[in-house]
Amino acid sequence: MNLSDQTVLITGAAGRIGSAAANLCLEYGASLVLVDISKERLESFVNQMPADLQNKVSTIVCDLTSEQQLNQLFLKINESPFLITSAVHSAYPTSSGWGTSFEDLTPKNLASDLCSQLGGAILFSQKMMNYFQENSAGNLIHISSIQGISAPKFEHYHGTNMSSPIEYSAIKAGVIAITRWLSKYYSNQNIRVNCVSPGGILDNQPESFLQAYRESCTNIGMLSSKQVAECICFLLSSSSAAINGQNIIVDDGWSL
Repeated sequence: MNLSDQTVLITGAAGRIGSAAANLCLEYGASLVLVDISKERLESFVNQMPADLQNKVSTIVCDLTSEQQLNQLFLKINESPFLITSAVHSAYPTSSGWGTSFEDLTPKNLASDLCSQLGGAILFSQKMMNYFQENSAGNLIHISSIQGISAPKFEHYHGTNMSSPIEYSAIKAGVIAITRWLSKYYSNQNIRVNCVSPGGILDNQPESFLQAYRESCTNIGMLSSKQVAECICFLLSSSSAAINGQNIIVDDGWSL
């Protein structure tokens, strides 16, 4: 896959999906603008990249939940010498109350997470689409989840301290809706908007969970972040030129 003609902005770039997408984009020849809330994690991540490719990487530290910092991010982008051709929004801010049980969920926690995550995706899209409009082209990819299209399989969590919050399902379903809305709103402007919904990604989960999860899949079970990144890179490439407004499910059949 050839992305050598692309400059890709990735939010949440030091996270699991964001970092995997960044590494693969770089491997396929893209230049990168990496955005993350953590300066330390961002610097550490870039330092792990091949030394001869680091000159293709720019970094910006930004808290996307801050209106001021979001505005400053796009001021920097507009003042920069590079032209961003595509963006991957993989940032996923969470509040201090994230993961609270359904029974203990409060209006404050719910409002905070819905605003920062779903609202944040909308407001980032607003800025990014305006940038793409001004430059007469663009490609935006959102990250949703299988929990945005299907109810959790709560039986997989038996015997663990894991669960899947109701607000997570609501947010991820909303991200899919945002994707479809944007693709229609900006139709016939040489701008595409798509979404990737990954299945579970390996992250030191308990063996009992991994086994239960695998039984709901067809070949692989839990995914690596690189497998998700491959789909992202496909959507970034010219090979996906006819794909717009779609939610691509990457889950080894979990949702069947």
